[in-house]
Amino acid sequence: MNPFELKPQNADKIFTNWNKVLVRPYDKNAVDPYTRTRVILMSGTEFESVRLSNSFTRMCPNNDVRRRLARMRRGEQIQQKRIASLKPANETILEHTIGYEQLAVDLTANLAVTEKNSYVKKQLDFALLEDFDHLYRYSDLMELEKAGDPKRLVGSYTEIMPGRPTVSEYRHPDDDVNFYINCYLNDLKTKLNIGIITAAEQQTMNFYMNVANLYASPLGRRLYNEIAMIEEQHVTGYGSLKDPTMSEWENLLMNEYTECYLYYSCYEDEKDERIKGIWEQHFEEEVAHLHEAAALLRTYEGKVWQQVLPEGGEFPELLKLRPQKEYIRGVLKSVRLTAVEEGWEELDKVPDGFRYFGYNGKINGKPASVGTHTVIEKAIAKLGQDYRIQSPDHPIRALADRRHDNLDVARVKGK
Repeated sequence: MNPFELKPQNADKIFTNWNKVLVRPYDKNAVDPYTRTRVILMSGTEFESVRLSNSFTRMCPNNDVRRRLARMRRGEQIQQKRIASLKPANETILEHTIGYEQLAVDLTANLAVTEKNSYVKKQLDFALLEDFDHLYRYSDLMELEKAGDPKRLVGSYTEIMPGRPTVSEYRHPDDDVNFYINCYLNDLKTKLNIGIITAAEQQTMNFYMNVANLYASPLGRRLYNEIAMIEEQHVTGYGSLKDPTMSEWENLLMNEYTECYLYYSCYEDEKDERIKGIWEQHFEEEVAHLHEAAALLRTYEGKVWQQVLPEGGEFPELLKLRPQKEYIRGVLKSVRLTAVEEGWEELDKVPDGFRYFGYNGKINGKPASVGTHTVIEKAIAKLGQDYRIQSPDHPIRALADRRHDNLDVARVKGK
């Protein structure tokens, strides 16, 4: 599929009445877990598009351009609201959160297994183990508060067990900044992967920042605030992979191409026929936006789209959400890594005076008192062991004990 070879529809066709925007929600008790995660992914993708367009507008003095961006942005807003309306009102904040973390885990893993750039793959694998741990801690909160069924939410697709312990994830900001990836020297799939994961993590961070003060229980509020800080670290890490030498016009084109790619991937992968129709509709609308972005690039920068996408515009391998249990178990072997400037190193190999230790200690205070540990401690006390979905047992011995939450792995040298 090459969206540049398609005839775009009239861009104004996207404007419609509320009856066609606020569509019927899915049934939370019957929806496929990956349909739920696609809804989250594409809502985040639309948020990223609106954010980029608004940022561009505020730096552009040309009102003719700003009007064209406003028309595109209004269309993105309509799409986002249609997607958001698929979420049912009876799906709680915590149920929604399990979907966010399942997406973070399985999206990251599916991107990583196809990633050719070893540096990008290392960043994906590194953050994967942290989102994996977040899924475990939110699931234990759900089980502790009897607020839902994590197993029903994730289905048979995703295991739930500890990753890199959240208390070990707090790193000095200097060590979350990566080298950027040259847009012109890497293949199209790498460029897409960076944009997709950055938008997804940005959406997760924003969600947690917005709902942390809305959650009913004090323990849940602590959990959301603590994990939101880690999501900011992920956004910094992924966002710094993006090529800052690309112009606003090039970024706009790449963003619209990414949306086309994702909507077409969702369309090809979706099981729910009604929602599949929404992905198809949005793909056709995004093709019009892509052609408009190409026209803007040509008019105001004197470039053709082929200079940004020298691969020719044909979609690479589509994104298909699939269980990656064995891959994740393999990545768990790197659980003791920490970030060191633009790279990663085993914690035991970094100097004793490295800034990680001082920063982590300052943020955690007494690790045994933080919410991400307390939720597991309380679950063990009430249930007799923590909540997990794993088969077979956890592959890392230090994290296998279901009656003890390990606070030392990847935080204390020698552990």
